Amino acid sequence: MIDINVLASGSKGNCYHITDSRAPLLLECGIRFAEIKQGLNFQVSGIEGCLVSHGHQDHCKAVKDIMKAGIDCYMLKATAEATGASGHRVKLIEPLKQFVIGSWTVLPFDTKHDVDSVGFLLANTAGDKLVYLTDTAYCKYRFNGLTHILVEANFCEDILKENVRNGIIESAMKSRLIKTHFSLQNVKEFLEANDLKKVEEIHLLHLSDNNSDEDRFKKEIQRLTGKVVYI
Repeated sequence: MIDINVLASGSKGNCYHITDSRAPLLLECGIRFAEIKQGLNFQVSGIEGCLVSHGHQDHCKAVKDIMKAGIDCYMLKATAEATGASGHRVKLIEPLKQFVIGSWTVLPFDTKHDVDSVGFLLANTAGDKLVYLTDTAYCKYRFNGLTHILVEANFCEDILKENVRNGIIESAMKSRLIKTHFSLQNVKEFLEANDLKKVEEIHLLHLSDNNSDEDRFKKEIQRLTGKVVYI
């Protein structure tokens, strides 16, 4: 069984605590370390590692403090260079080369953003399988036997178009979002293309403040999949 604790999700910062009761992990560290500690009731000493998808601050802000606390951080070479992270706590990873952290086998896979980035497929010895996918324009991979899905649902195109029309956002920002982030329609296509038979939970992540609708997104994904959906 996997327990997921969303500490922060969105453009202001992303950080997720996951555990199978044997090896707690952090997915991202895009908020201050003080906030991470507070969100975990200061129980951070047992964290086995932190997986960082890419070098934007809302995903890696606390990486140096995380390492100072004695936690290994797993990231691409480009992410380490972007953050200035160095030392023995930096564990460099490559897409499609799996590695092990405690009871987890982790497979990074390449995603499509405006910097080098990855998603993560995590499997544990109990048979759970979690996919984490964010900050990408699309996903070319398919996954079997998933039990937990954490996926970005940043925007909806009709809301985005309306915001451009009303001058809430600029057309250049619209173009960037479409090229670098997962939309509600992307999420639907991704879910329809994957094996959901064993899925227990779907978590929609990284919703835009202006270009999304929590209630609508949750209802549409629940209707599509028949699964429990969290935001």
